[in-house]
Amino acid sequence: MGIFSRFQDIVNANLNALLDRAEDPEKMIRMMIQEMEETLVEVRTTSARVIADRKGLERRIRHLQEEAEEWQGKARLALSRSREDLARAALAEQSSLEELRQQAERELAQVGEHLEELNDEIGQLQRKLDDAKSKQKALLAREQSARSRLDIRRRFSRDKLNEAFQKFEQYERRMDDMEGEVESYDLGAKDLADEIADLARDEKVDEALEKLKASMKKDSKGN
Repeated sequence: MGIFSRFQDIVNANLNALLDRAEDPEKMIRMMIQEMEETLVEVRTTSARVIADRKGLERRIRHLQEEAEEWQGKARLALSRSREDLARAALAEQSSLEELRQQAERELAQVGEHLEELNDEIGQLQRKLDDAKSKQKALLAREQSARSRLDIRRRFSRDKLNEAFQKFEQYERRMDDMEGEVESYDLGAKDLADEIADLARDEKVDEALEKLKASMKKDSKGN
């Protein structure tokens, strides 16, 4: 395991404290920077996947909207041919597609929130990385002008150094899962709530059918 293994460990780490306790601060900060850069790549990769998920949801929403509009047109056609049964079925299909679209829009909102969190995490990590690189430059300058201090550090017993390293805080928390969880839906048999929902959907279809009749009747009178 590296000096840092997860995002929160890096953000919460006290770089100065770690460097002050290190046997070789220059080596230590190189390892820090490497770990930070690798973590930053991982976070950006996760962000890319979430962005791809968002694009997929946006595309799905557009398709559902288009299909719903097509069923609306089919309902009008069926009603114009006095096929009220077909018009009713078409409006039922339209209603189902509208529900799927609304579900996809809720998922899209969740993905948007996740992206905002990832963007904030990337910003924090980038600032921490910039801080580490700044300290690396200062450390190199200090090394060039303070060789004697490094000599004193080399005379420290390895036992004392090991004891100091053992006091480091253990980083055991795992990074929260950065990929959004898609809500699962029960596909089993209908229960009472499902049947009531079907009744409500039928009522919506009836209302839509009556509105469509009125609209077409108005159109025919206008002609």
